[in-house]
Amino acid sequence: MTLAEQIELACLMEATARKPGNVHPSASFDDLSYDDFVRAAHAISKPLSAIHESGLGRAIYNSVKETRDTTGTNVNLGIILLFAPLAAVPDHDRLEDGLPRILKSTTIEDAEHVYASISLAHPGGLGKAVKQDVSERPTVTLYQAMSLAADRDRIAEQYVSDFRLVFTARQKLCELLTRSSDWESAVVWLHVWMMSCWPDTLIARKCGWAIAEEASLKARKLIDHTGVDLTFDPRELDKFDAWLRADGHRRNPGTTADLIAATLFAALRDGLINSPTREQILQSAKKE
Repeated sequence: MTLAEQIELACLMEATARKPGNVHPSASFDDLSYDDFVRAAHAISKPLSAIHESGLGRAIYNSVKETRDTTGTNVNLGIILLFAPLAAVPDHDRLEDGLPRILKSTTIEDAEHVYASISLAHPGGLGKAVKQDVSERPTVTLYQAMSLAADRDRIAEQYVSDFRLVFTARQKLCELLTRSSDWESAVVWLHVWMMSCWPDTLIARKCGWAIAEEASLKARKLIDHTGVDLTFDPRELDKFDAWLRADGHRRNPGTTADLIAATLFAALRDGLINSPTREQILQSAKKE
Protein backbone atom coordinates (compact mmCIF):
# COMPACT_ATOMS: atom_id res chain seq x y z
CA MET A 1 0.00 0.00 0.00
CA THR A 2 1.41 3.39 -0.94
CA LEU A 3 1.69 6.31 1.46
CA ALA A 4 -1.01 8.18 -0.48
CA GLU A 5 -3.35 5.19 -0.13
CA GLN A 6 -2.69 4.96 3.61
CA ILE A 7 -3.48 8.66 4.01
CA GLU A 8 -6.74 8.44 2.07
CA LEU A 9 -7.92 5.22 3.71
CA ALA A 10 -7.26 6.49 7.24
CA CYS A 11 -9.30 9.61 6.50
CA LEU A 12 -12.13 7.59 4.96
CA MET A 13 -12.30 5.16 7.87
CA GLU A 14 -12.50 8.01 10.36
CA ALA A 15 -15.15 9.91 8.41
CA THR A 16 -17.27 6.83 7.69
CA ALA A 17 -17.44 5.51 11.25
CA ARG A 18 -20.66 6.81 12.78
CA LYS A 19 -19.08 8.54 15.74
CA PRO A 20 -21.24 10.58 18.14
CA GLY A 21 -21.21 14.30 17.51
CA ASN A 22 -19.32 14.19 14.20
CA VAL A 23 -20.23 14.35 10.53
CA HIS A 24 -20.61 10.86 9.03
CA PRO A 25 -22.69 9.22 6.26
CA SER A 26 -25.90 9.60 8.26
CA ALA A 27 -25.30 13.03 9.79
CA SER A 28 -24.27 16.38 8.32
CA PHE A 29 -23.79 19.91 9.61
CA ASP A 30 -25.36 22.89 7.88
CA ASP A 31 -22.05 23.72 6.19
CA LEU A 32 -20.34 20.32 6.07
CA SER A 33 -21.24 16.89 4.71
CA TYR A 34 -19.75 13.40 4.55
CA ASP A 35 -19.01 13.95 0.86
CA ASP A 36 -16.79 16.89 1.80
CA PHE A 37 -14.66 14.53 3.90
CA VAL A 38 -14.50 11.93 1.11
CA ARG A 39 -13.30 14.49 -1.42
CA ALA A 40 -10.88 16.05 1.06
CA ALA A 41 -9.37 12.64 1.86
CA HIS A 42 -8.40 12.22 -1.78
CA ALA A 43 -7.30 15.85 -2.13
CA ILE A 44 -4.66 15.69 0.61
CA SER A 45 -3.25 12.27 -0.26
CA LYS A 46 -1.03 13.60 -3.06
CA PRO A 47 0.54 16.68 -1.38
CA LEU A 48 1.11 14.86 1.90
CA SER A 49 2.67 11.85 0.20
CA ALA A 50 5.04 14.27 -1.58
CA ILE A 51 6.27 15.68 1.73
CA HIS A 52 9.81 14.37 1.29
CA GLU A 53 10.20 16.58 -1.77
CA SER A 54 8.29 19.67 -0.64
CA GLY A 55 9.14 19.77 3.05
CA LEU A 56 6.78 19.64 6.00
CA GLY A 57 5.44 23.20 6.09
CA ARG A 58 4.93 23.45 2.35
CA ALA A 59 3.15 20.06 2.28
CA ILE A 60 0.76 21.30 4.97
CA TYR A 61 0.01 24.47 3.03
CA ASN A 62 -0.45 22.57 -0.25
CA SER A 63 -2.85 20.16 1.46
CA VAL A 64 -4.96 22.95 2.94
CA LYS A 65 -5.06 24.70 -0.42
CA GLU A 66 -6.10 21.49 -2.20
CA THR A 67 -8.86 21.00 0.34
CA ARG A 68 -10.13 24.55 -0.09
CA ASP A 69 -10.00 24.27 -3.87
CA THR A 70 -11.80 20.91 -3.81
CA THR A 71 -14.44 21.41 -1.11
CA GLY A 72 -14.52 25.14 -0.35
CA THR A 73 -14.43 24.25 3.36
CA ASN A 74 -12.11 23.94 6.34
CA VAL A 75 -12.80 20.23 6.68
CA ASN A 76 -9.47 18.71 7.68
CA LEU A 77 -6.94 21.25 8.97
CA GLY A 78 -6.37 19.26 12.17
CA ILE A 79 -5.93 16.04 10.23
CA ILE A 80 -3.37 17.66 7.94
CA LEU A 81 -1.39 19.05 10.88
CA LEU A 82 -1.30 15.61 12.50
CA PHE A 83 -0.63 13.58 9.37
CA ALA A 84 2.24 15.71 8.04
CA PRO A 85 4.95 14.83 10.62
CA LEU A 86 3.92 11.15 10.47
CA ALA A 87 4.12 11.16 6.68
CA ALA A 88 7.54 12.83 6.83
CA VAL A 89 9.14 9.93 8.71
CA PRO A 90 11.36 7.95 6.29
CA ASP A 91 9.83 4.70 5.05
CA HIS A 92 12.53 2.56 6.66
CA ASP A 93 11.92 4.00 10.15
CA ARG A 94 9.22 3.05 12.61
CA LEU A 95 7.12 6.10 13.41
CA GLU A 96 8.06 6.18 17.08
CA ASP A 97 11.75 6.04 16.17
CA GLY A 98 11.75 8.62 13.39
CA LEU A 99 9.11 11.10 14.54
CA PRO A 100 11.03 12.93 17.32
CA ARG A 101 13.74 13.91 14.87
CA ILE A 102 11.16 15.23 12.38
CA LEU A 103 9.39 17.30 15.02
CA LYS A 104 12.51 18.83 16.52
CA SER A 105 14.02 19.70 13.15
CA THR A 106 11.16 21.96 12.05
CA THR A 107 12.08 25.50 10.96
CA ILE A 108 10.76 29.04 11.06
CA GLU A 109 9.84 28.56 7.39
CA ASP A 110 7.70 25.56 8.37
CA ALA A 111 5.95 27.76 10.92
CA GLU A 112 5.36 30.44 8.28
CA HIS A 113 3.71 27.91 5.97
CA VAL A 114 1.56 26.57 8.81
CA TYR A 115 0.48 30.06 9.87
CA ALA A 116 -0.47 30.75 6.24
CA SER A 117 -2.37 27.44 6.19
CA ILE A 118 -4.35 28.36 9.29
CA SER A 119 -5.14 31.76 7.82
CA LEU A 120 -6.33 30.09 4.62
CA ALA A 121 -8.43 27.50 6.46
CA HIS A 122 -9.81 30.12 8.88
CA PRO A 123 -10.90 27.70 11.62
CA GLY A 124 -13.34 28.83 14.28
CA GLY A 125 -12.72 29.41 17.96
CA LEU A 126 -8.98 30.14 17.82
CA GLY A 127 -9.01 33.31 19.89
CA LYS A 128 -5.90 35.49 20.25
CA ALA A 129 -2.57 34.22 21.55
CA VAL A 130 -0.28 36.41 23.65
CA LYS A 131 2.83 35.19 21.82
CA GLN A 132 3.30 34.08 18.20
CA ASP A 133 -0.36 34.58 17.28
CA VAL A 134 -1.24 33.05 13.91
CA SER A 135 -2.22 36.49 12.58
CA GLU A 136 1.41 37.59 12.90
CA ARG A 137 4.58 36.40 11.17
CA PRO A 138 6.27 33.74 13.33
CA THR A 139 9.78 34.22 14.65
CA VAL A 140 10.15 30.71 16.07
CA THR A 141 10.23 27.19 14.62
CA LEU A 142 7.04 25.21 14.15
CA TYR A 143 7.97 22.99 17.10
CA GLN A 144 8.43 26.06 19.31
CA ALA A 145 5.16 27.59 18.09
CA MET A 146 3.30 24.38 18.87
CA SER A 147 4.83 24.29 22.35
CA LEU A 148 3.24 27.69 23.06
CA ALA A 149 -0.22 26.30 22.24
CA ALA A 150 0.20 22.82 23.73
CA ASP A 151 -1.62 23.64 26.98
CA ARG A 152 -4.83 24.55 25.15
CA ASP A 153 -4.76 22.55 21.92
CA ARG A 154 -4.51 18.76 21.77
CA ILE A 155 -3.04 18.81 18.25
CA ALA A 156 -0.25 21.19 19.23
CA GLU A 157 0.33 18.98 22.26
CA GLN A 158 1.19 16.07 19.97
CA TYR A 159 4.07 18.01 18.45
CA VAL A 160 5.77 18.49 21.82
CA SER A 161 4.97 15.04 23.26
CA ASP A 162 6.18 12.97 20.29
CA PHE A 163 2.53 12.09 19.55
CA ARG A 164 2.16 10.22 22.85
CA LEU A 165 -1.65 10.29 22.77
CA VAL A 166 -1.75 8.99 19.19
CA PHE A 167 0.55 6.07 19.96
CA THR A 168 -1.39 5.23 23.13
CA ALA A 169 -4.61 5.24 21.10
CA ARG A 170 -2.96 3.13 18.39
CA GLN A 171 -2.17 0.42 20.93
CA LYS A 172 -5.77 0.54 22.15
CA LEU A 173 -7.04 0.29 18.55
CA CYS A 174 -4.96 -2.84 17.94
CA GLU A 175 -6.39 -4.39 21.12
CA LEU A 176 -9.93 -3.53 20.05
CA LEU A 177 -9.48 -5.14 16.65
CA THR A 178 -8.53 -8.42 18.34
CA ARG A 179 -11.93 -8.34 20.06
CA SER A 180 -14.03 -7.31 17.08
CA SER A 181 -13.78 -7.93 13.35
CA ASP A 182 -15.98 -4.87 12.72
CA TRP A 183 -13.58 -1.98 12.15
CA GLU A 184 -16.35 0.61 12.40
CA SER A 185 -17.42 -0.54 15.87
CA ALA A 186 -13.80 -0.43 16.97
CA VAL A 187 -13.35 3.12 15.67
CA VAL A 188 -16.56 4.35 17.32
CA TRP A 189 -15.54 2.77 20.63
CA LEU A 190 -12.06 4.27 20.35
CA HIS A 191 -13.58 7.70 19.72
CA VAL A 192 -15.75 7.55 22.85
CA TRP A 193 -12.85 6.13 24.88
CA MET A 194 -10.56 8.93 23.71
CA MET A 195 -13.15 11.54 24.68
CA SER A 196 -13.46 9.91 28.10
CA CYS A 197 -9.70 10.20 28.69
CA TRP A 198 -8.84 13.53 27.06
CA PRO A 199 -11.37 16.41 26.99
CA ASP A 200 -11.84 17.65 23.44
CA THR A 201 -10.04 20.97 22.97
CA LEU A 202 -12.30 22.12 20.12
CA ILE A 203 -15.25 21.85 22.51
CA ALA A 204 -13.18 23.68 25.12
CA ARG A 205 -12.32 26.53 22.73
CA LYS A 206 -15.93 27.00 21.66
CA CYS A 207 -17.81 26.25 24.88
CA GLY A 208 -15.28 26.36 27.72
CA TRP A 209 -13.46 23.69 29.69
CA ALA A 210 -16.45 22.92 31.91
CA ILE A 211 -18.46 21.72 28.90
CA ALA A 212 -15.48 19.78 27.56
CA GLU A 213 -15.15 18.05 30.94
CA GLU A 214 -18.88 17.33 30.96
CA ALA A 215 -18.55 15.69 27.52
CA SER A 216 -15.73 13.54 28.89
CA LEU A 217 -17.83 12.48 31.86
CA LYS A 218 -20.70 11.47 29.59
CA ALA A 219 -18.29 9.48 27.40
CA ARG A 220 -16.87 7.76 30.48
CA LYS A 221 -20.33 6.63 31.55
CA LEU A 222 -20.86 5.11 28.10
CA ILE A 223 -17.53 3.27 28.30
CA ASP A 224 -18.38 1.90 31.75
CA HIS A 225 -21.44 0.17 30.27
CA THR A 226 -19.89 -1.22 27.09
CA GLY A 227 -20.75 -4.76 26.02
CA VAL A 228 -17.99 -7.32 25.47
CA ASP A 229 -18.53 -6.94 21.73
CA LEU A 230 -17.77 -3.18 21.89
CA THR A 231 -21.41 -2.20 21.50
CA PHE A 232 -23.02 0.65 23.40
CA ASP A 233 -26.59 0.84 24.62
CA PRO A 234 -28.11 2.42 21.48
CA ARG A 235 -30.44 4.65 23.50
CA GLU A 236 -27.59 6.02 25.61
CA LEU A 237 -25.38 6.48 22.56
CA ASP A 238 -28.18 8.37 20.79
CA LYS A 239 -28.66 10.62 23.84
CA PHE A 240 -24.94 11.41 23.90
CA ASP A 241 -24.95 12.07 20.18
CA ALA A 242 -27.94 14.41 20.48
CA TRP A 243 -26.31 16.32 23.36
CA LEU A 244 -23.10 16.81 21.33
CA ARG A 245 -25.11 18.06 18.34
CA ALA A 246 -27.18 20.51 20.37
CA ASP A 247 -26.26 24.19 20.67
CA GLY A 248 -25.63 24.54 16.95
CA HIS A 249 -23.01 21.75 16.87
CA ARG A 250 -20.69 23.81 19.08
CA ARG A 251 -20.02 20.65 21.12
CA ASN A 252 -18.71 18.83 18.06
CA PRO A 253 -15.69 16.78 19.23
CA GLY A 254 -13.70 17.67 16.14
CA THR A 255 -10.24 17.47 17.69
CA THR A 256 -10.97 13.94 18.86
CA ALA A 257 -12.01 13.02 15.33
CA ASP A 258 -8.72 14.42 13.98
CA LEU A 259 -6.78 12.35 16.52
CA ILE A 260 -8.75 9.24 15.53
CA ALA A 261 -7.73 9.79 11.91
CA ALA A 262 -4.09 10.19 12.97
CA THR A 263 -4.31 7.01 15.04
CA LEU A 264 -5.62 5.07 12.05
CA PHE A 265 -2.91 6.50 9.80
CA ALA A 266 -0.19 5.63 12.32
CA ALA A 267 -1.50 2.06 12.53
CA LEU A 268 -1.65 1.68 8.75
CA ARG A 269 1.75 3.33 8.24
CA ASP A 270 3.51 0.81 10.50
CA GLY A 271 1.49 -2.15 9.20
CA LEU A 272 -0.22 -2.87 12.52
CA ILE A 273 -3.77 -3.21 11.21
CA ASN A 274 -5.45 -4.36 8.04
CA SER A 275 -7.55 -1.82 6.22
CA PRO A 276 -10.74 -2.36 4.28
CA THR A 277 -10.48 -1.26 0.68
CA ARG A 278 -11.69 2.14 -0.45
CA GLU A 279 -14.66 0.45 -2.12
CA GLN A 280 -15.53 -1.48 1.06
CA ILE A 281 -15.41 1.69 3.15
CA LEU A 282 -17.66 3.59 0.75
CA GLN A 283 -20.03 0.62 0.61
CA SER A 284 -20.19 0.66 4.41
CA ALA A 285 -21.21 4.31 4.18
CA LYS A 286 -24.37 3.29 2.34
CA LYS A 287 -25.74 1.03 5.06
CA GLU A 288 -28.68 2.23 7.10
